[in-house]
Amino acid sequence: MTTPSKPDLDSRQHIEQFVDRFYQRMLADEQLAPIFLDVAAIDLAVHLPHIKDYWCKLLLGERGYSRHTMNIHRQLHGKQPLQAADFQRWLALFNTTLDEGFAGERSERARQVAASIAANMAAGLHG
Repeated sequence: MTTPSKPDLDSRQHIEQFVDRFYQRMLADEQLAPIFLDVAAIDLAVHLPHIKDYWCKLLLGERGYSRHTMNIHRQLHGKQPLQAADFQRWLALFNTTLDEGFAGERSERARQVAASIAANMAAGLHG
């Protein structure tokens, strides 16, 4: 019996599934949940569609996202300094979510982009 292959992040539906799983994991994480829930006080009904649009832009070329992510994170950093360990944890949870449910060319591209995002955010905030 063969195991069904994991979907790639090659459609909005798959990207939305990934983001939902990733945020479920992140918001249960002792290190990251307080940053998202207490400091940023995100409203998931507003935040998740933005994040889904962001990843659809990066992976599918969709044009639905136009916010400036570094400025958003600078504001958050002003409320509570974000540490390199926070970005490392974010990336670890991102990769775990990918590993568990997704595979393929776009999934690997997402992994590379996420590593760049984590490094750029950490460097941009800590100069």
